[in-house]
Amino acid sequence: MKKLAFLLIGVIVAAFSILSGCGGPNNVVRLNEVAHSIFYAPVYIAHSMGYFEEEGIKVEITLGNGANNSMAALLANQADIALMGPEANIYVAAQGRKDLPKVFGQLTKRDGSFLVGRADEPHFQWSDLKGKEVLSGRKGGVPFMTFSYMLSGHGVVHNQNGTNLNTEVEFANMVGAFLGGQGDYCTMFEPNASDVAETGRGFIVGSVGQAAGEVPYTAFTANASFLKNNKDKATKFLRAVLKGYNYLVTADINDIVAALKPHFVGISDNSIKNSILSYVAIDAWCDTPVMKPEALDRLQDIMIAAGEITQKLPFATVVDNSIAMELMK
Repeated sequence: MKKLAFLLIGVIVAAFSILSGCGGPNNVVRLNEVAHSIFYAPVYIAHSMGYFEEEGIKVEITLGNGANNSMAALLANQADIALMGPEANIYVAAQGRKDLPKVFGQLTKRDGSFLVGRADEPHFQWSDLKGKEVLSGRKGGVPFMTFSYMLSGHGVVHNQNGTNLNTEVEFANMVGAFLGGQGDYCTMFEPNASDVAETGRGFIVGSVGQAAGEVPYTAFTANASFLKNNKDKATKFLRAVLKGYNYLVTADINDIVAALKPHFVGISDNSIKNSILSYVAIDAWCDTPVMKPEALDRLQDIMIAAGEITQKLPFATVVDNSIAMELMK
């Protein structure tokens, strides 16, 4: 009788799951994001607009505050997917791990940070940073590496001519440290940059992404075992994000603000709007989740220049495009 009761309960639960379109805990995707920024707008739009639910999955988002933390969550099986820079994959692959984390979809193609200073500088040049202190992110992270790589082309080098690219302040604390008086400049993601500018506490003087050019900045990563055993779930996840991107580039700006608002409580509509327009202006988002080999190659050039790696890894060691390519067909 007990076996029969459990069987009946199982049938009822399965039937309810099918009817409701939400397959229960097995359809949950745990996403760990490296930072919380409008830079990742397609994900939040997909969440707010119900695109994940349309695909039959439920996405739970947690904040890692740094690629090192997001990767740690992935390796510890505390996350199914990590949204972070591919540099984290390269570091792990170099350690010889068997169940390698693989990039299976790219989201952004430029640095998403903006340089914020203490004064309005309409004629700002990157060379103006000589002799200044800039809060620039964690050493070894792609924000710092891309920033320093770009600055070197303008003759601005850390620890030369009094220049200090400060890597000691934790990513999550950079804005607070700058507002508290530390540093002459600070790199900030949106909506922080627009919010600081709108409230008169700083001035946006330049776009790092626009100056640095294209680089595979943020991507979705999962362990190879997860992609093998959950191909359908990963496909549904990417398809929903792609719907979010399509909404982002076609909808009215006010509708986009409304879709993002639940994820940015306390940020004004105007700051959210300015953040979106800032990223549109620099062409920040990818229109396909398929990562190009030449893109990863440039990232590894940047990492070598930063002294973080000595040789490049094969593309297939870091990236698995199979799901993204199948989706784009």
